[in-house]
Amino acid sequence: MLAYHFLKDDMTAGSGNEKPWKIGEERTIKDKIKLCKSGYHSSPSWYDALQYAPGSMACIVEISEPIEKDTTKSASNTRKLIAAKDAKRVLRLWGCDCAERALQRANVTDKRSWDAIKVSRDYANGKATKDELSAARDAARAAAWDAAWAAARAAARDAAWDAARAAAWDAAWAAARDAAWAAARDAEISWQKEHLDEMMEELFE
Repeated sequence: MLAYHFLKDDMTAGSGNEKPWKIGEERTIKDKIKLCKSGYHSSPSWYDALQYAPGSMACIVEISEPIEKDTTKSASNTRKLIAAKDAKRVLRLWGCDCAERALQRANVTDKRSWDAIKVSRDYANGKATKDELSAARDAARAAAWDAAWAAARAAARDAAWDAARAAAWDAAWAAARDAAWAAARDAEISWQKEHLDEMMEELFE
């Protein structure tokens, strides 16, 4: 069965000392499988996989029947790497989209918060520097702590600031998490999942 997983930029896992993965490679663990402790882990969706991501290398994997699983991940004896793509740009843009929705729902009008999202998008598209990204992040932080925007503090500080962070996958997840809690959670998560699926499908075309 197909599932989803993220690796570090060097194609190694987030834990353990295995060598880097190669596309087409299959590995099997004969030890006892225990969720979160041993076995090859994967998730049923990109959204679920993202919360366990040690890096931004997005992987489509084929797994054996899970030995243990919960709603967001499973552990199997065997995993084969079918395809892998660097998702930094996609995840940053997805995080920006999630952050933008959070600011809209919170009625945030402070230009600094919106500029942070714009600069983050520009950075993803090679149109902004790391220094500009850092400056936008600092400005968004200042906007968030401005007393005049106390009601929008969570959205501006967490969504916009995190969307501008340098670690694309971390920023995306933080923005998505905060947008979900700021809005109607279930509906927002449903939108985030569908939107991420669409963007990842384009990445793997």
